[in-house]
Amino acid sequence: MTDDVEITPQLVGVCEDDEVLRSALRRGLEGEGFRVVAVAGGRTAIERFEAVRPAAIVMDIGLPDADGRDVCQALRAAGLTAPVLFLTARDAVADRISGFNVGGDDYLTKPFALGELFARVRALIRRSAAAPPFERVAGLRLDPAALRAHWGDRSAELTPTEFRLLAALVARPGAVVRRRELTATAWPDGAIVHDNTLDSYLARLRRHLRWLQAPVEIRTVRGVGYELR
Repeated sequence: MTDDVEITPQLVGVCEDDEVLRSALRRGLEGEGFRVVAVAGGRTAIERFEAVRPAAIVMDIGLPDADGRDVCQALRAAGLTAPVLFLTARDAVADRISGFNVGGDDYLTKPFALGELFARVRALIRRSAAAPPFERVAGLRLDPAALRAHWGDRSAELTPTEFRLLAALVARPGAVVRRRELTATAWPDGAIVHDNTLDSYLARLRRHLRWLQAPVEIRTVRGVGYELR
């Protein structure tokens, strides 16, 4: 005879501002055997999901206080590797590409069948089970609602493009992020971005980091891209 082993259900984070849909997602996921933390806004999502570390995240793109893609980047910068399934009312190819470029893992267009969402969440969790641990730049916090970067008691206001570029670098500390990856993350698909434009934005980010007195720097890897160290 073997002892029964209690298995803790996996936790899924849900960020959806529509109360009816949020409730339906919570009930449905709980009915599938998951635990659920459900929130209505991007800033709350960062606070709660950083604390509870969900196994997967369902994220609406059209949030009232921030773009869900910026929230995803902020979570990645905070060290969360949980796969993100984006929900959106827009089905344009450019919108889907932008979601993947900022660290999203899957995409569902509203309206959708709950059964398909549950299947996608389970598949994402299975694929992410063997993912390596994520390193983060301790002390640097990104706020997608206010588009600000914080270090200690200092903060810097960023443009949306600056925010996305910084988040892309913070999400991969010590790694070289290629120029084309940064361009794809910060600008719409198909945008023509000249090398000197990207360089100019990175120079502005360096000034922001100096103002924050953050003990990190953005280094240029000539002919390749940039890295945060």
